[in-house]
Amino acid sequence: MHLERVAGPVLSALSHRKLIATMPVESAAGHDADRRKVTYLEALGRTLCGIAPWLEQGETTGAEGQLRERFCGMAREAIAAGVDPRSPDYLRFGVDRQTIVDAAFLSLALLRAPRELREKLPAAVRAQLADGLRATRELLPGFNNWLLFAAMIEACLFQLGERWDRMRVDYALREHQSWFLGDGVYGDGPHFHWDYYNSFVIQPFLLTLIDAVGAQEPGWAAMGPAIKARAQRYAAIQERLIAPDGTYPIVGRSIAYRCGAFQLLAEVALRKELPEGVTPEQVRCGLTAVIRKTLDTPGTFDEKGWLRIGLAGHQPSLGETYISTGSLYLCSAVFLPLGLPASDAFWSGKAERWTSQKLWAGVDLPVDHALDG
Repeated sequence: MHLERVAGPVLSALSHRKLIATMPVESAAGHDADRRKVTYLEALGRTLCGIAPWLEQGETTGAEGQLRERFCGMAREAIAAGVDPRSPDYLRFGVDRQTIVDAAFLSLALLRAPRELREKLPAAVRAQLADGLRATRELLPGFNNWLLFAAMIEACLFQLGERWDRMRVDYALREHQSWFLGDGVYGDGPHFHWDYYNSFVIQPFLLTLIDAVGAQEPGWAAMGPAIKARAQRYAAIQERLIAPDGTYPIVGRSIAYRCGAFQLLAEVALRKELPEGVTPEQVRCGLTAVIRKTLDTPGTFDEKGWLRIGLAGHQPSLGETYISTGSLYLCSAVFLPLGLPASDAFWSGKAERWTSQKLWAGVDLPVDHALDG
């Protein structure tokens, strides 16, 4: 399966404390040294954030159940290796501002798989993890989607039973409410950007923050219905962005995250909260087409199975200065629906064409309308 091909090399290497020794680091010219400080934490956090629902509630029997059990064990060993300061694969939390980002993706993974990735960790590992997360507090996040990274770290500390900073959560939630622009879209900071950051970060993080800590403040809980409604609208937009052949508009930065651009649609499908008129079956088929377009093209992986920079194959010019090999594993976010049981309509339902396929084939469908709230 695609999940095994993407996540296997990262978790296998890190669980054996050999990630730094074996993972190649591809980056923009002149940025190898600074990327090497952070790329390994990127690889772990981004890999786990996408496969966490499968680890938590995937199949327990048969060949897939055995694979899942093996990956659960590797994931916990990988976390232990990454948070141990004595490990050759210690992930150097706090060494660079980028570690705010990927400590947050790791935190997101723990919130998505509390039993497998938090409760089953030994107490000593949980303590080291908390120390690593706290180390990022000395760094200043950007005044944009990065506020949500700082907030996610605090939400994870709360779930770990540690002291946490409510102000960082409050600041992130309130600023993003003020940055909402309409029709299911938030600005990335005070300004609008044509890119996929509403899906890479903003809306999945808002949904998870409300789940994790929304009950801790009435004002946060009150934001929940609007956050959910906006996510549903953005999911409807994302489903319509998938062209009949599985391609999608190549707009904005971080295109090398490949199918991770559809994290929000995958998240809403996992939550079984798809908007009216969008069926689980059509989302499954649309996301499958996107996965095949972005992961099956020759050149996507190197000869040892590591991801390479690109969208369809190896396209190093798509790698901005902040992108390196570890960054690319955000593509795993498209795997979120693997947390749904095989009996769910998402998997068991008959194949169905997605919206653009239907419309370009001449099917008569209702017109799309904006969300005002």
